[in-house]
Amino acid sequence: MDTSPTSLFDSYEQDFKQIIQSIREKLEGDAKDAQGEQRKAALRRVEMELDEADEMISQMEIEIQGIPQSLRPSYQARIKASKADLQRYKKLSKEQHAQLSRSELLSRPGAGVGTPTSDEPYGATSDRTRLLAGTALLEDGSRRLLESQRIALETEEQGADILRSLRGQREQIQNARDTLQRADTSIDRASGTLKKMIRRMYQQRFVTAAIVVVLVLLILIILWAKLWR
Repeated sequence: MDTSPTSLFDSYEQDFKQIIQSIREKLEGDAKDAQGEQRKAALRRVEMELDEADEMISQMEIEIQGIPQSLRPSYQARIKASKADLQRYKKLSKEQHAQLSRSELLSRPGAGVGTPTSDEPYGATSDRTRLLAGTALLEDGSRRLLESQRIALETEEQGADILRSLRGQREQIQNARDTLQRADTSIDRASGTLKKMIRRMYQQRFVTAAIVVVLVLLILIILWAKLWR
């Protein structure tokens, strides 16, 4: 198992590329050439995969925080390129949705029937109704896109908050590790001092015992000398 600091980033980037490839195939295939429900289904799958690709970029932004500073610039450039790819395909998806809405409007029964008059400049009443319905459909699509953008911005802010929190926790862990290292150093010094004190104590005991022995011998010699004179 690869445990390098860039392994998870590389894994998420590979997943992102696979998702983008799938999106490209759908936008150039069924989402472009198919008709009716098949085209709608393809566009729905594209939207889901765009969300997945967005999530992969968020994971890449989290993982880059653990990459060494010397390697980080190149990985930041790769994230920037991935974001550019994602935005391009989001734009293509939006265009495909708009084309689908127009084609549905024009393909409805009676589309284009009715001759404009001075009283009805847009043609028959049914035509105006369809045009209004199409306009409402486009406005609804625009609202949904704005809502998606708002959710994406909120998600991005939440991700940034999480990154800041993780950065603060990493600093706390680093400070705790530094404190433990200083404590270990202090303990080692204290242990060395105690060993020196114990060694000196034994030395002092030995010297004291030697002095006592010498004094006893001197006393015995003095007593022997006085008794035998």
